[in-house]
This record gives sequence, structure tokens and C-alpha cells, in this order.
Amino acid sequence: MLHLIEKSAERVLPAPLHRALLQIAHRVRHRWRKWRKTPISGISVIVTNEAGEVMLLRHSYGPKAWGLPGGGMSPGEDPHDCARRELREEVGLEVAALKPLGVLNETLSGSPHTSYLFTVEVNTLPQPDGREIVEARFFPDDALPQLLTRNVPKRIAIWQAYKSDS
Repeated sequence: MLHLIEKSAERVLPAPLHRALLQIAHRVRHRWRKWRKTPISGISVIVTNEAGEVMLLRHSYGPKAWGLPGGGMSPGEDPHDCARRELREEVGLEVAALKPLGVLNETLSGSPHTSYLFTVEVNTLPQPDGREIVEARFFPDDALPQLLTRNVPKRIAIWQAYKSDS
């Protein structure tokens, strides 16, 4: 649902109004998932720079905590394609080679959630869209901000284990 609002609204609405609609849509989507419990799929991407820092971002809606780039998959969408789309839409990054880190089966807003986790290194700075994403920055992985979304620590731990095995 947020994807539909994002695509149509970005062309016709001023950014402040668009952000307000995203906040409303986020709350409605959360309640809908809790009620319906429909299985959903999505992706998360751990983006690093050449210094090994991790990119985190803040959404204009939901908790004001720092999170990872990611989002929901459209029906029939390939996880790799979804990850590339989300990076392009959220922070203006074009990437080719994503490394899969694993598949997590979780609960999101009361619904069963399958999350595909990827990592990729980039050499460009993120360009948040200013609508869905209001801030994106790189942080050393041993000095992440205190306020993180609940899924970040688990995903960072998986990525750190991958790094130490590589």
C-alpha cells in the first residue's frame, strides 16, 4: 500500500503532505496486518561503504529509530530485484551484485513475514528521497546509534558473522 501511495503521490503532492499520508498509511497497514495475518515477504539490505561502515536510514513514518534499507516484495517479484528497487527508491543507489546472507522467518505487525537479507558495498553516498526516507548515513558497525528498529541488531549480527567467515 505504501508503494502505491509513494508512486502516485510523488508526482502530484508537495513533500510535507506526502509524508503525512505515508504516516497514515503506515498505521493503517500495521492494523490491517494484525487483523488479517496474511503472510508477507520483504527484503533488508546491509549497505556498506569502502570503510566498512553500515548505512542506516530513518523513515518519515513509523518509529523515529534508525533502520536498514528494505521493503515489501510485490507478488511474483524476485528478492534481488526487490532489493535493487528499494535501494533505488529509498536512497538513489543503483547496485548490481547483491550478496545473499540468508532468509529469516519472522512476525511483522502480527503477520508471518519472510525476509530476504542481502549485503552490498557501494562507493557513493545515499541520496534520501526526502519523502519516505528523511535521513541516511553511514556508521561504524561498532558505533551504531542507540535508537535502532527492532530488526537491525539481528541482521547486523548475521552480517558480522558473514564478514568474519569471509
